[in-house]
Amino acid sequence: MNYNISAYIVYLILTGFIIVFVGKLFYRNGRVFILGLMKDDAARTDHLNNILLVAYYLFNIGYAFVKLSFWQSIENLAKLVSSIANNMSVLIFILASTHYLNMVLIWYLSRSKKSPLTIKSFQS
Repeated sequence: MNYNISAYIVYLILTGFIIVFVGKLFYRNGRVFILGLMKDDAARTDHLNNILLVAYYLFNIGYAFVKLSFWQSIENLAKLVSSIANNMSVLIFILASTHYLNMVLIWYLSRSKKSPLTIKSFQS
């Protein structure tokens, strides 16, 4: 018996939940950091936060669907669980890596005195 359809359904449900949950969490909590970079310009902060959320969704949903096309045939229940766990762990690793890279970038920009986001010419 082929378990691929079952694996796809479970994988897409779990992936969708993780992507939406983490996206909303980062959107809500990341606004404070972006607001600090934008020198309390709420309108620009909200625009940038919306752009980041859309880019986050497009990247991760695209990755999830591309990952489906590279799955091999799943013949038994053990391979089903193993395959879902392996693919979910790769997705979670990518989410964590991009999050930490973004945090390092925010830290670097906040420490830099000549940050491209705080130049006075953008405020006029």
